[in-house]
Amino acid sequence: MPRAKITALGCWTPPGLLTNQDLEKMVETTHEWIMARTGIRQRHIAAPDVATSDMALEAAKLALAARGIDATELDTIIVCTVTPDMFFPSTACLVQHRLGAKGAWGFDLVAACSGFIYGLTTAAHLVMAGTHRKVLVIGADTMSRIIDYQDRATCVLFGDGAGAMLVEPATDEEEGFIGFLNEIDGSGGDSLKMPAGGSRRPSSHATIDAREHFVHQDGQAVFKFAVRKMYETCRDLLERHGYTAADVKVMVPHQANLRIIAATAERLGLREDQVIVNIADYGNTTAATIPLATRDAVTSGRLKNGDLVLFAAVGAGFTVGANLWRWRI
Repeated sequence: MPRAKITALGCWTPPGLLTNQDLEKMVETTHEWIMARTGIRQRHIAAPDVATSDMALEAAKLALAARGIDATELDTIIVCTVTPDMFFPSTACLVQHRLGAKGAWGFDLVAACSGFIYGLTTAAHLVMAGTHRKVLVIGADTMSRIIDYQDRATCVLFGDGAGAMLVEPATDEEEGFIGFLNEIDGSGGDSLKMPAGGSRRPSSHATIDAREHFVHQDGQAVFKFAVRKMYETCRDLLERHGYTAADVKVMVPHQANLRIIAATAERLGLREDQVIVNIADYGNTTAATIPLATRDAVTSGRLKNGDLVLFAAVGAGFTVGANLWRWRI
């Protein structure tokens, strides 16, 4: 059975910025309050005419260019998102068409902030099954479209962006995908959700007036669960494959909140230089945070070929995921 490895990476963020100083003019908050509780100072915000598929397309083009291949060589496109252009057709269909990936099949994967890790897990197994040779995983979210900018508890957290990774067979048994540990816990479903717009509560004047088409979050419940499960999942995954925190070159965590990242790293016994943090510049871009942070790890020289990298995330649902890869790109 072939191993799978990540062979290319591409990321794109819209040029528009929403700073903490901008938010001070919109809601009752301060730059100091936001920084102390989240670690975020700015977020990228998509222009009104830019949708999730647009950002996903740009990230996909960059990944393909980095690999030097044509879109027609792709077997599958997986778009991880909670902000699709529309319920159907899937955003993957829209990206496939505009990318010119003739012959590729694909689908959208909904796992909120754990989406990209679930996508990587799926792509690795498609490749290891021997049935696929080039699987493009895209994490893209336009969270600004479902954020209530009157709610200071949530509007300070989220930004827009996209990132893509190409997964292919590895030629060296010492490189690529090592293992995963994913799980869901639906008992936390009410803690982070968009209440209306689906079959349970279809869109109506009442749901719009009640502002139910925006993100609703129980911040304390999410924080406690995220800290506990990010730690437990990473610990158990490392133990399963015979590694310790000291073996990890870098951990790339989901960028939800600086305090969650710091607490998880401390429990795992990771040094500050082992943990990639870029939340200050992007905020929480949901499915895009893992590729964006990985891009920054590579460009800064902190993630190099041969390094052991640990990806980890917790998202709405609750969803939980972690991946171990031997990086070689």
